[in-house]
Amino acid sequence: MTETRDETRNGDETAPEPDFLISTRTFYDAVAEDYAALFERELADRPLERAIIQVFAELVGGEGPVADLGCGPGRTTARLASLGLDVFGLDLSESMLAVARRENPGMRFEQGSMLDLDIPDGTLAGALSWYSSIHTPVDELPALFAELHRVLAPGGHLLVGFQAGDRHRHHDRPWGRPVSLTFQRRKPEDMIRLLADAGFTLLSRTVREPEESLDETSPQAFLIARKPAAVAS
Repeated sequence: MTETRDETRNGDETAPEPDFLISTRTFYDAVAEDYAALFERELADRPLERAIIQVFAELVGGEGPVADLGCGPGRTTARLASLGLDVFGLDLSESMLAVARRENPGMRFEQGSMLDLDIPDGTLAGALSWYSSIHTPVDELPALFAELHRVLAPGGHLLVGFQAGDRHRHHDRPWGRPVSLTFQRRKPEDMIRLLADAGFTLLSRTVREPEESLDETSPQAFLIARKPAAVAS
């Protein structure tokens, strides 16, 4: 897997790392322990999310490796592993990865960007972007979904989770840390269109209303898509 780089590759040329990647990594490096404590029961308190992850795991089956892209503290990665998947996690933030490795000894966690994956074409049976595209600017989403399409094998599955809506939420100095970041909400129909443009076929769209007990302010959306299987010649 790729390690953190100050430059990203574009063909044979190099370009400076985008500012949004730097700010996202800086933010999560600063709040990793606080974030991990706040969301300690993230899946335990969300039965619908557990069910969607279960469906994704059944669709992927044991067909090959699965990447949890933007894995954070690794709770979803561990859930997928418990469902029998050969899964590894990847994240920008080394501090988040430190939590993931501490909580899941023996599991594989690597540092890198899901916009520039050091994964051969057509390698993965499944990919998960669980609230990890929400810091990607909208004009970078086509490149993100093209990259996910590239690394998935024909017939491979993708699960994308995100907050639904069109009003972004800015977090400034959370837990008193000297960082800030905007969490971008998306309209499901826009995400579906971008996935189709990247070559994916939509299998499932789920939108859950915000749960007051979880301090949510927006609906939660979950899309399962598939890279079309290879056509026999």
